[in-house]
Amino acid sequence: MDFRSLCTTFAPDFVYIKEIMQLKAALFDLDGVVFDTEPQYTVFWGSQCRLYHPEHPGLEHEIKGSTLDQIYDRWWSGPLEKEREVVTQRLNDFEMQMDYSYIEGFEAFLSDLRQHGVKTAVVTSSNHPKMAAVYKAHTEFTRFFDAILTSEDFDESKPSPDCYLKAAARFGVKPEECVVFEDSINGLKSGLASGANVVGLLTTNPLEKVSCLSAFQIEDYNGLSYESLTEILNK
Repeated sequence: MDFRSLCTTFAPDFVYIKEIMQLKAALFDLDGVVFDTEPQYTVFWGSQCRLYHPEHPGLEHEIKGSTLDQIYDRWWSGPLEKEREVVTQRLNDFEMQMDYSYIEGFEAFLSDLRQHGVKTAVVTSSNHPKMAAVYKAHTEFTRFFDAILTSEDFDESKPSPDCYLKAAARFGVKPEECVVFEDSINGLKSGLASGANVVGLLTTNPLEKVSCLSAFQIEDYNGLSYESLTEILNK
C-alpha cells in the first residue's frame, strides 16, 4: 500500500499536499528548440537522401533527432561508407551558411529564467564544427548559457538519458529539478528517461507525437515565463 492509500485508509481527513517542484535548471536542445533550423536540415538531408537512397522517399523525416554517427551507422554503411567524408563536408559547408534565427520569444524567456536564478544549458547532439558556425552567427551565444554540452561530452546519444543526466550533474541538481525543452522524438525520450520535466516544441513533429512524451507542448516561447512555467509544472 502506498503513502496516499495509507492516508486514505487511516486518516480520511488528511489532505495530501503535492511537493512543490523547485525549478533549478533549464536544459535546451539546439535545433528546433533554440534555433528555427529544422526546415533547413530537412532541405539538406532531403537532397542527400534522394541522392543516396532514392528507394526510401521521406527518409529525411525519419532521421530527425538522430546524431550524425547514428545516421551514418544505419544509412551510410557498407558500400556507402566511403561517401561519409563527402557528405560530412557538404554538411559542414551547409551549416556555415545556415540562418540561425531564434525561435520566437526564446531570448526574452531565457532572460527571465536567468533573472530568477535558473541555470541554463544547451544540451545538443551537434558537434564542435557545427557550434563554431553558431558562434560565428551569434557572438552573444555563449553568454546566454551557464553551460554548453555537445556530442563530444556524451558517451551515449539520445534517446539515452546520458546527456541530460550529465547536464544536471554539471549544475549539481537532481534531474527532477530540471526542465528539458525538446522537439525530436529521440530527444523527448531522452529527457523523460532522465527523470526531468519535459516540454515539447511543436517545431518538428505534430502534436499527436509530442504530447505523449512531454508534460505540455508549445509552438514557441511567446507568453512563457518563469512564473507561468513553474505554475504549469506544479499543477
